[in-house]
Amino acid sequence: MAVDATARVHVSSVIEPGAVIGPGCLIGPFCHIGPEVVLAEGVELKSHVVIAGATEIGAGTVVFPFASLGQIPQDLKFKGEKTRLVIGARNRIREYVTMNCGTEGGGGVTRVGDDGLFMANCHVAHDVQIGDRVILVNSVAIAGHCVIEDDVIVGGLSGVHQWVRIGHGAIIGALSMVASDVIPHALVAGPRAGLEGLNLVGLKRRGVERSEISALRELYMALGEGNFREQARKLSEEGTESRHVREVLDFILGPSDRSFLTPR
Repeated sequence: MAVDATARVHVSSVIEPGAVIGPGCLIGPFCHIGPEVVLAEGVELKSHVVIAGATEIGAGTVVFPFASLGQIPQDLKFKGEKTRLVIGARNRIREYVTMNCGTEGGGGVTRVGDDGLFMANCHVAHDVQIGDRVILVNSVAIAGHCVIEDDVIVGGLSGVHQWVRIGHGAIIGALSMVASDVIPHALVAGPRAGLEGLNLVGLKRRGVERSEISALRELYMALGEGNFREQARKLSEEGTESRHVREVLDFILGPSDRSFLTPR
């Protein structure tokens, strides 16, 4: 066990031998930290937090009561192989959130980026890859092997099917079930989620130029005319000067075995 001299650990918490607690960490009451856990500088565990497995948590992340991080996957194929959970910096992980480590068949690492907000009762399953500045609202469930790119927002009580990719800047409305890939900057809603348009509010908040938004609008309309992937391939061959359009086309033509949510 290596606890930095500047870290503060409540007397009721248990830190297993082998764990690494970085400078300025604050470990509140009744936490349990496993022997392979590494906490970077300034991590705060409020209270009653359990961190297991080979879990790394980046600097400045705050974990709220009753979160459970790094437990084994909820996957019957898991046979106890050595896998990891890597969480980035400055995340806010609220009450009762669960994040599982990876599986050998999924690459071995569940990874969460920086500056995310994971509201109460969210679940991040094995081998999920989450980007930066992602928000999962209360009770969102992300199934195994999903890819959630930067700046995505998933509304409360929504579910994302295993292996689904959600592209950069997309927003998923509350109470949605997402079973197909979502293109970047999309707006998705519905009990069996459908593609409703573009996330115009998110684009404007991030300062995307009007010309880029107009180009995305044109792309969205063009993609609705026939086979989604074939249209994307045709548009890609024609070329574009818009980096956001290029991002969407690259996403559609990227490796995936799943279908796409398409315009209603």
